[in-house]
Amino acid sequence: MDDMRPTSGAAAHLGLASLFPTGLQAVYAECRRLYPDQANPLQVTAIVKYWLGGPDPLDYISMYRNMGCVAQDVQEHWHYISMGLSDLYGDNRVHEFSGPDGPSGFGFELTFRLKREAGETAPPTWPAELMQGLARYVFQSENTFCSGDHISWHSPLDNSESRIQHMLLTEDPQMQPVLTPFGQVSFLQIVGVCTEELQAAQQWNGQGILDLLRGVHMAGGPWLVTDMRRGETIFEIDPHLQERVEKGIETDGSNLSGVSAKCVWDDLSRPPEDEDDSRSICIGSQPRRLSDKDTEQIREALRKGLEINSKAVLPPIGGQRQNHDRPQSRKDSLESESSAAIVPHELVRTRQLESVHLKFNQESGTLLPLCLRGRLLHGRHFTYKSINGDTAITFVSTGVEGAFATEEHPYAAHGPWLQILLTEEFVEQMLGELQDLSSREETKLPKEYSWPERKLKISVLPDSAFDSPLQ
Repeated sequence: MDDMRPTSGAAAHLGLASLFPTGLQAVYAECRRLYPDQANPLQVTAIVKYWLGGPDPLDYISMYRNMGCVAQDVQEHWHYISMGLSDLYGDNRVHEFSGPDGPSGFGFELTFRLKREAGETAPPTWPAELMQGLARYVFQSENTFCSGDHISWHSPLDNSESRIQHMLLTEDPQMQPVLTPFGQVSFLQIVGVCTEELQAAQQWNGQGILDLLRGVHMAGGPWLVTDMRRGETIFEIDPHLQERVEKGIETDGSNLSGVSAKCVWDDLSRPPEDEDDSRSICIGSQPRRLSDKDTEQIREALRKGLEINSKAVLPPIGGQRQNHDRPQSRKDSLESESSAAIVPHELVRTRQLESVHLKFNQESGTLLPLCLRGRLLHGRHFTYKSINGDTAITFVSTGVEGAFATEEHPYAAHGPWLQILLTEEFVEQMLGELQDLSSREETKLPKEYSWPERKLKISVLPDSAFDSPLQ
């Protein structure tokens, strides 16, 4: 349980810094630089600290009143700053001490800017619980955040009826990275967004949408201040911004690397062995479950695609973390988007298929043009992971290293995981024929697309076609 009280860090501001841990002093010093006249801000404090078994990883969240900036048209707001994702103590009680040259703890703290409503004399405390929730995710998954990431929350951030139900992350426009004896700390700001803005960030990239938000005063302006009462998306405020997103996808590609979907695939190159098999995915003697390694690779691809996306031009994961580099996860995962590698599991026999039939529901089918134009034409891959069972379909381009589908054998399977390699020429041909899937109007189903010379067939079916457990 949390308690709101004047900050215990006030003593550090009064010259008793030696009583306080060095990492905490460094974060306080940056707060003091920005808010020299607010030496004793309100603070949400974890009563039982995380290292003593408490549920909240953030020891403190300080809340400041920011007067904004008239010259930049930035409105007055509350500024929340976390303490606990970085190493505050340097004694291994929470984070493993790694020296001054690398990241301190996870290498960052979270911030949040909330529009101050007329008449508010104290900051609302709900953002502190939101920040604790994100911190719990980081500590439990050991996955770090970086600028441009997006977070699917699927609920109003303040538990109201607000349209602001998801988040993007960016560098805080005022907080400067700090160096401590325990490593480097940067400050990542949470930005509340609507569902349509999250989807645009998924389909293009987070940095692109952040840039659009900065240009719309009502949606955050230059400092990306979140207004929980905002009732319109940036695309409703300025319809031309949708064209900017579509042009961006065409130019930069898409950062969406996969989705959970209603989909199945059939092997048309071998006869069904019995009636049941003809209605299910033909996998012959292959195992009907994904191997642990395949499952982990697909899970990681979907995690990157649906929850935490990095900007496509970020450098590969490396041992050192700079301010703009993608932090290295403490867990093994797929290589970064820039290399787009899929490493097959050596112990599962790869089966080459002559002819395949792919089936998608309408929601999944409408993403096919994005998959082809935004991913494959940019040398990347895209995975549909079935919400029913282990079925997965991964489209790969000729630029993807380590795929088990090849130009010689473009359709290949590991158990229920199908990979399809498409050449650029074939992708362009498919895009011409799948154009109607991009339409926002209701489409009559089923829809059939066939490329007999390539031995590929795609069907877009109503949801009811996927209700049978055999599908």
